[in-house]
Amino acid sequence: MYFEESRYGQIAEDNFKKGYNCSQAVFLAFSDLHGMDEKTAARLSSSFGGGMGRLREVCGSVSGMFLTAGILYGYDTPGDMQGKKEHYERIQQLAAAFEQENGSIVCRELLGLNRKKDEPTPAERTEEYYKKRPCGKLVRMAAAIMEQYIEEHPLD
Repeated sequence: MYFEESRYGQIAEDNFKKGYNCSQAVFLAFSDLHGMDEKTAARLSSSFGGGMGRLREVCGSVSGMFLTAGILYGYDTPGDMQGKKEHYERIQQLAAAFEQENGSIVCRELLGLNRKKDEPTPAERTEEYYKKRPCGKLVRMAAAIMEQYIEEHPLD
């Protein structure tokens, strides 16, 4: 699949394996484009791991993709209705691409969990964790989708 060849996808997966959460892994992968220093980028995206603080809502990979889209393409004028509309269309397009590949953008559904939220304590990153969880693949895919979007919509 296209995401296996993605430069940014590989960076995101490597970030995840270093211990960053899924949102951080994706957002940090695009540091060369958004120019934010690693510490600030990691802090900004830190709340979205585990489907937003392990609430198991929107997948952190997807949130990292949205953060990237926002910083690269987002609007910044309160009354810019056209800019807002275009950006929301972009976000929906990115979400649809992820959902088409995975069947959902919701963390608990992607992980096959039947509870709405988890304890706040993150799981220890062991070999078994990486075998059991699809998160490495998901961060790779989210970054690849974002990379493809950027290729199709060059930055100004």
